[in-house]
Amino acid sequence: MRRLNMLGSMLLLLFLLLFWPPLSLQARAAEFKLGSEVLLEQHLHLLEGQRVGLVTNQSGVNQKKESTVDLFAREKRIQLTALFTPEHGLDGRARAGEYVESFIHGELEIPVYSLYGATRKPSPSMLQGVDVLVVDLQDIGARSYTYMSTLNYCLAAAREQNKTVVVLDRPNPLGGMVVEGPVLEDRFISFVGVDNLPKAHGMTAGELAQFFNRKIGARLQVVPMEGYRRNYLFQDTGLDWVQTSPNIPDLASVLGYLATGLGEGTGVFQADQFKWIGGKGLSAEAFAAALNGYELGGVRFIPETRGEAGGVRLDITDPYRFNPARTGIYALTTAFALGEFQVPTSGATPQSIVMFDKIMGTDRFGHYLVEGLTPPEIEARFAADLDRFKAIREEYLISQYDPEIIVVVSGGVVEFDTQPYIDENYRTMVPLRFVAEGLKARVDWDSEKRAVTVSRNGKKLIFTIDNTQVHVGDQTRTMDTVPVIRQGRTLIPLRYVSEYLGARVDWNGTWLRASID
Repeated sequence: MRRLNMLGSMLLLLFLLLFWPPLSLQARAAEFKLGSEVLLEQHLHLLEGQRVGLVTNQSGVNQKKESTVDLFAREKRIQLTALFTPEHGLDGRARAGEYVESFIHGELEIPVYSLYGATRKPSPSMLQGVDVLVVDLQDIGARSYTYMSTLNYCLAAAREQNKTVVVLDRPNPLGGMVVEGPVLEDRFISFVGVDNLPKAHGMTAGELAQFFNRKIGARLQVVPMEGYRRNYLFQDTGLDWVQTSPNIPDLASVLGYLATGLGEGTGVFQADQFKWIGGKGLSAEAFAAALNGYELGGVRFIPETRGEAGGVRLDITDPYRFNPARTGIYALTTAFALGEFQVPTSGATPQSIVMFDKIMGTDRFGHYLVEGLTPPEIEARFAADLDRFKAIREEYLISQYDPEIIVVVSGGVVEFDTQPYIDENYRTMVPLRFVAEGLKARVDWDSEKRAVTVSRNGKKLIFTIDNTQVHVGDQTRTMDTVPVIRQGRTLIPLRYVSEYLGARVDWNGTWLRASID
């Protein structure tokens, strides 16, 4: 009977190896839901019996590309009384900084109030027919992008007019694992920087709303996403990117925004929708060589001259190793080191603060450029402020977004029935099932010896539960961790399995991602 059971187990294992590939990103994304989808499925009670004002634009769509405006208008339990739009208008086509008029919606016959026209904060008259403001806007993860400034102003108006704000959460396309850049100082608060955030804040719209509300105190309800993790980039959700503004048509522009758009008023400028940075008089070849010499992760700089301006095009090779805000610091500082550029200077009054300092959130960065500090020296000057922000930020993060280890094999994300974890020796422990599925190895279990034999491409390993010794062929080696059994599943150290079997593992500790081939 025992032999029959073992034979059955081996046949099942063979079936798994041949026919059960790792779960694809698309399959995992099927579990993902936007805050707007969660609201309509589970939380309509938040809006029933209320007059609803919806703050949105063309980016407010669900996974089927259905507009939140249309969905609210069709839902009989929602009384939609007004729309509110941020910079670029309801359709997102107005140019950056362009005045946007309010109007009456042709089909719905309700007002569409512009929050980038005569006012940037909902006025008492705009909110007179509204009980609840619902915000559904796609951010790009950068402090100076104004959609989240509109969210901040809506919270302030709601507090003043005794209204409720419901935020329908959406992903931060840059993820939540990288928090980078100078933290905005109070003196430089403006519409392109409404709170004490670094350049890349690593927070979703809902988390930002909670952070903003620490100062405002509005009645706030955040509807979180489902199936979202902080160590996801936008593409991990399975969503298609919807152009959020004229210069942000795709994810390459999202990634490039903080890397190329920092030089306001200096003569260093971006082009091609944040995919190029340079300036008049720069040598494109020297600029590219200097930046490539820093070996910044996930990006190559390709020399490209545009008219009289020399510059570089960003070739983002690995978005999980690319740090947009850090790249921007290096690019701007290097341009100043190689060229002849001027730093705009702010005066003593609020009216005299220049846009460069508003975008940087400080005038110290400009001083450091004039002093000729290197990028690492500038980073060091802002490190303490950044650490303080990170500690405060923790209070406002949504816990269900906490990251989990992600393992990618040949482009597909492996779905685990027992979640991998990092043990006290900083080793990534993965379920034995993954070894069979992901590494295409044969696995045999000896219950009496509590030993696992793993075979792949002529190599054989024998692990013993709770034992640091591993047999590699005819040799015995010592690990700094041990295989374990958790929730009825055997977990073994990924590093040693991959190393001894000859598989290549690329571990990204920032994003908790292991890529294996």
